[in-house]
Order: sequence, then C-alpha cells, then structure tokens
Amino acid sequence: MRIYDLINKKKHGNELSREEIDYMVKDFTNGSIPDYQMSAMLMAIYFKGMNESETLFLTEAMAKSGEMLDLSSVSGVKVDKHSTGGVGDKTSLALAPMVAACGIKVAKMSGRGLGHTGGTIDKLESFPGFSTDITAEDFKKNLNDIGIALMGQTNELAPADKKLYALRDVTATVDQMSLIASSIMSKKLASGADAIVLDVKTGSGAFMKEEADAVALAKEMTLIGNSAGRKTVALVTDMDQPLGYAVGNVLEVIEAIETLKGNGPYDFTALCVALGTQMLIAGGLFSDQTEAEQRIRQTISDGSALKKLADFITAQGGDADYVYHPEKLIKAKIIEPVLSPAKGFIEKIICDEVGHCSLILGGGRATKESVIDLAVGIILTQKVGDEVREGDIIAYLHGNDTEKIAEAKERLLNAYKISLSPPKTSCLIKKII
Repeated sequence: MRIYDLINKKKHGNELSREEIDYMVKDFTNGSIPDYQMSAMLMAIYFKGMNESETLFLTEAMAKSGEMLDLSSVSGVKVDKHSTGGVGDKTSLALAPMVAACGIKVAKMSGRGLGHTGGTIDKLESFPGFSTDITAEDFKKNLNDIGIALMGQTNELAPADKKLYALRDVTATVDQMSLIASSIMSKKLASGADAIVLDVKTGSGAFMKEEADAVALAKEMTLIGNSAGRKTVALVTDMDQPLGYAVGNVLEVIEAIETLKGNGPYDFTALCVALGTQMLIAGGLFSDQTEAEQRIRQTISDGSALKKLADFITAQGGDADYVYHPEKLIKAKIIEPVLSPAKGFIEKIICDEVGHCSLILGGGRATKESVIDLAVGIILTQKVGDEVREGDIIAYLHGNDTEKIAEAKERLLNAYKISLSPPKTSCLIKKII
C-alpha cells in the first residue's frame, strides 16, 4: 500500500477503505508518511470530502493511535460532555457536579484554553492546590468514589489527532466538516465514556458562525458516536452573546458557584439544565425528559450539586473552602465601569469581541506559552434586549494594568450596538440531535 495511490484515489473523489485509512493514520503517526504527502491528502479531503463510513474509520483510527482509557472497572454508566467552545462558557464547572449528584458518573478529559479565556483546567486551578495531574488509577478511583473525575489530555491520547491538527493548522484545512468531527470525536472515544453529550455552539462567539454549519457538525459527530457504540446526543446552542454575565477565569468560577446556589444567570442555568437532562437520559437514569429535568434542578435546590463540587475539588487536591467562600478567590486590583454611550435597547453584543477584550486584559492565551492572569475579565450587567439609558453601567472590566483596561474598554464599547426599538432575541437551545 502506498500513500501516493491513496492521495490519487481521494483526489478523484473515490472512497477510502478502513484498511487504507488505518494504514494512512498509523504510518503518518509513526513518521513513515512525510508531512508533504499528508498535506496533499488533507487538501484532497478538503475538496472531495469524506462520506459517513470514511469519517467513522478516520475517527476510530485516530482514537486507537494511542492509549484507549478503559473505564470498565468503574461501576455504572460513564457520561462525557464536550463543548465546541465560546465566550463565558464555564458550563462544565456547574454541570458536572449537578449530573454527578444525580448518580451518573462524569468522566472528563479537558485541555487548557488557547484564545479568549482559559480552558476548564485553567478555571479549576483558581482553587488553590487543585490539580488535574492525576494517574489513570486515581481518575477511576475518583469516578467510583464521588462520581466526577477530570484529567488533562495526555500526549498518549489520540496522538494522531494532535499531529494531524498541527498540519491542518498550517495548510488551511482546519474548517472541513469530517476533519473537525473526527478530531473532536477521536478524543471522546479514547477517553472511555459510555455516552457523550455535545454542546455545539453557533453565533458570533462560536467556531461555527452559521447555524446550518453547526447543525451539520452536530449531526456528523452524533453519527460517529452512535456508530462507534457510544450513545451520543448533541445540542446546538446560541453563542451570539456571552453565556451568563462573567467572562474570565475566576469570575466564571464564581458565577458557576452562584449558579449551584440557585443564583445563576437565567441563560447559563437553563443551558446547564438542558445539557444535564440529556446526560441523565443518556446515562439511563431516566427516559422521560420532564422527570430528568426536575431531578437536575433538584440538585441546585437541595444543595447536593454544590457539595459535589466541593467533594470534587477536595479529591483532586484543592481547597474546598473556596467553594463555600468564593470571595476568598484572587481578585483584580482595578475594577473599571463601562458606560452606555446612548439610550435605547441593546440590539447586539459582538460576542467574539468581548472575548478579545478578556484576552487584552490577560485572561487568555495568545500563544501556548502565554501566562494567564486568572483574576481579570469582564462582568456584563446588561444583555441583548435590555433597555439602557445613556451613562448606565453596561459592564465592569476587572484588570491589573491601566493601559490594558483602556484598550479593552474602547474595544468593548465597539462590541455593543444600541437601537431605539427592542430586538428579536435568539433562542438558547436551537436543536437537539
């Protein structure tokens, strides 16, 4: 078998077999196939596409290119959740404890953020002592003991994906649907969960700006997951404005804690409940959506989700006292109000611009080597549809550098569009697939 022949085959739009894809992934991962030939293959895939079978074969080959985490020793159904990412997306921090408090095991592998704010791991490291540097055995023990475990993605997990993504990034082939879907799902399959719930974002703050593209990606990923024997469901959700009011690591942690106390923003709470409902159904705890939703909401009202978060933080070396006293978390030195420049209704908040403001303040990573300032970020006080007067506070900037705050303030004001009439607001949950 020669990669030259496979490139030629795909160039003409023909289907690659499982054996051919297995060979291609294995030999690229071990270095036998050079970057220039795999680049040609990626471009052929970009223009000619892959069918459902090819996409599944590619996903499974990448998943099996490294370690496959075996969770068979963990009792019960293990459910994973993945978000395609957005601005203010702190969902896992509240959602995982809610689901675990219902008795479903939540097994997550997460990464660090590159972009607007930190990833789930960065946010959790706001708790002094917390670590995701745990062994596979500790991961399984925590799942059995408290129902939640989170560890960082290792180099041994789907190494083919890491190598392929680096090549896609420099060959302008990132935005191909089958390649996106297989990249995400290969890591999910390798992580060992029995069921997967996907949160596929769409809007100005999402990777998929158009809803039709987000729906297509959601369908592709659910098809892969279900075909691989993992019960998979996807929610297509709105990211045309930041989720909740907080953007920035510690600020998002505090908002997640407040949500578990019953004081969270409506949109963030609603999303956690919607995802949690699907996780309970996927985990086999309920078949009726209304009953599952009531059970998820109960974990907030009875305090069991907040306690589960504290147990989780303690199990991974963190100080759970900060869960009950979030005011002890680190704070920015400067809090600067941002005032509305006009009277009217907030028609639009350009979501990714808000994310860039957080990045300017130091809340995200411009490169992998960047050091995040966990304390900085933005607290919005008004959202799309709200009425404001000129001079009303629409946000607060939390920062540690006056020059960065001035730059972020100017950019944040440009992210708002204020009109004289109330706008049509977006639906939070657009589709369940």
